[in-house]
Amino acid sequence: MLKNTLENKRKYVSLDNPQDLLKAKTDPKGFLDIYSPPCVIDEIQYAPELFPYIKMIADNTDNRGLYWLTGSQQYNLMQDITESLAGRVVITDMLGFSIYERNGKGNEQKPFLPSPKPACILKRKNSVDTFKIIWQGSFPDVVNADAEHWEAFYDSYIRTYIERDVRQIINIGSEVKFITFLKVAAARTGQELNLTDIARDVNIDPKTADKWLSVLKTSGLVYLLQPYFKNITKRLTKHPKLYFMDTGLASYLAGWTTPKSLETGVSSGAFFETFVITEILKSYYHNGKNPQLNFFRDSDKNEIDLLIYQDGKYYPIEIKNMGHLAQMT
Repeated sequence: MLKNTLENKRKYVSLDNPQDLLKAKTDPKGFLDIYSPPCVIDEIQYAPELFPYIKMIADNTDNRGLYWLTGSQQYNLMQDITESLAGRVVITDMLGFSIYERNGKGNEQKPFLPSPKPACILKRKNSVDTFKIIWQGSFPDVVNADAEHWEAFYDSYIRTYIERDVRQIINIGSEVKFITFLKVAAARTGQELNLTDIARDVNIDPKTADKWLSVLKTSGLVYLLQPYFKNITKRLTKHPKLYFMDTGLASYLAGWTTPKSLETGVSSGAFFETFVITEILKSYYHNGKNPQLNFFRDSDKNEIDLLIYQDGKYYPIEIKNMGHLAQMT
């Protein structure tokens, strides 16, 4: 996506390229002489040796936005940036395609707030088309993909995620159990988190489940929606709700092999809710904002699916799968 938005004079290099990576690690100054600003450096987490030299470049000029640094391994990238470039970077979370971006209207998407008269930017979609989007997911490689390509992509993604990302964060021990953990967690997307139940189903201890969940959070696979806690009482739920950030990945892990099976299955409501929550998050993150979101539920099962807090006000939102996709503006 960044390639398509580059100014004419901004260079681009990816450290997935072995030769470029070798140059960046063994001669970081020489690498930055070749890829002088303005420049995009992709997969920057593979060469933390560059950060001190980028820091020196930033300190010697008042210009901003000299380097756009991107990476797919959030944990390592954030760790190195906060240690080496603190105060010199602006950090933006980039999630998968939003429904606006899928329709070529990404620049028109604003941070979502409910409105009695929303602008009609996107066309309504019926349930079949909506669940096709939910099932496919938001990675560019699976948008409009057939079932065979969809399955191959997510199978490869999981294996790459474990080998390249997870094992650099924590020693998971059994890969089989970790994949089982992913599947059990995905089946619970859109539900209150109960780590004890998940640990029991995976046959691991709760402490291990907690560590593995932390890995999923750190690497951006899941989002935990915290309960509303303004006046803490025993009548309010204390557990967050778990949402997978990509509904296609969750569908793959949970065993939903077609859009139709997901649409008519027992988890359709939870997956629809997951989809709406992640779309709302994208509307903020892709505009460089970090929203304050909560949900409310008490012991009498009074519930508000989502609360958006902004400018001293709470905006309550109910999310229901009613057979069509409500407009989000």
